[in-house]
Amino acid sequence: MQASMQTAPPSGQNIFKVAFASIIGSVIEQYDFLVTGIIAATVWGGVFFKLPNLAAIAAAIGVYGLGIIIRPVGAFIFGNIADRHGRKNAMVYALLLMGISTLCIGLTPTYDSIGTAAPILLIVFRLLQGISFGAEFGTASTWVVEQAANSKHRAFWGAWVGFAIPIGLLLGFGSVIFVRSIMSPEQFTAWGWRIFFYVGFAVAIVGILIRTRTMDSFVFERFRSGQTTLAAPALQVWKEMPLRILRMSLVNAMFGGAFFLSFVFGTSYMKAVGYGATQAETVGLIAAGSMLVFMLIGSYLADLINRRTILLISAIVFLVWAIPYFYLINIGNFWLAVLAEVIGFGFVFGFGYGAIPTFYTENFPTRFRASGASAAYQISQVYGGGIIPIVAGLILHAYGIHRAYLYIGLLVMVYALLAIFAILATPETKNVDLES
Repeated sequence: MQASMQTAPPSGQNIFKVAFASIIGSVIEQYDFLVTGIIAATVWGGVFFKLPNLAAIAAAIGVYGLGIIIRPVGAFIFGNIADRHGRKNAMVYALLLMGISTLCIGLTPTYDSIGTAAPILLIVFRLLQGISFGAEFGTASTWVVEQAANSKHRAFWGAWVGFAIPIGLLLGFGSVIFVRSIMSPEQFTAWGWRIFFYVGFAVAIVGILIRTRTMDSFVFERFRSGQTTLAAPALQVWKEMPLRILRMSLVNAMFGGAFFLSFVFGTSYMKAVGYGATQAETVGLIAAGSMLVFMLIGSYLADLINRRTILLISAIVFLVWAIPYFYLINIGNFWLAVLAEVIGFGFVFGFGYGAIPTFYTENFPTRFRASGASAAYQISQVYGGGIIPIVAGLILHAYGIHRAYLYIGLLVMVYALLAIFAILATPETKNVDLES
């Protein structure tokens, strides 16, 4: 899967080709992973676990969270591949693993069919899915941003990796709403939810074909032609830059928390409050659309102003909106829930993500850039995206709907404060030379 050698700075057309290949594959992975989140919150509790209602929801979300906690393993494995053998190769292998594990989830029998083996198999396939996803952000961002290294619109091109998230959400929520509309709730729970995993596998094959026909980044090709790549880049980056990895991880822990609170825990929370499944998914669909708009604006301003300002604005809004977000949802009014999601997720996540991919990539040198960006991003998913929905589910189970949101809101505010600290402590990277 070697790319054709490309050592000269690419044209705008060649930057677009890499960005397109990145977003196509990332959309497929986001679709697979996000549909899994929707199904985990609304279906898995009754299909794979024989527990009381809230306990079953908590168990299902816990299994989903395991796929996030395992991500650093994927970041380590595929970061090594990307920094030794090429960004493109790592992206192809990651998408292959995602497709296979997604198909296996769709084929997993229910608890009624095979008993406790059902949740065990589900956990195994979720872990494999999480490992594959651990490769995606850091390597995809590195691939695109390196290709656009000499462009004045580096943040815009880097944001293409982020565009995959709202597009994947729109496809995920849209397809779930459509399938729900053409079958009964009983049919959807019995077998309808599996359709999305079969489709995810099929389109993953298309994504693999697109990625294999694309070039690697000119920065990496130029680096590899001039010197030997590191034997263990994923280990070396931890030896040389451990504090930078940890500081960078604090920035994204907030965004990971915002994402999984909204689209994993938030979906089940809305159901517990009294919203119908279709209402909750429609709110998510609207929020995803707004997120794409805010992401475009954020990436434009990140190039015009700088990366840190955009990230700080998002973090401050998340800090002040944490408790109002849950309060508005708790009222039970559809349009107030839309307002809560558009501000608390659409703006916070979308606007900040206009800068995140480039900000992460620009903070590490070429020799272990994919490994560093992947490590910083994915460990943040463990204590941000992975732990927050699990803890939030436990708080909901312990305190009930009318008290839980206060404690969850305070938890969110801690993550926002840590992100603000980390952003202020990180130098601006807008003008950094990526060929180093």
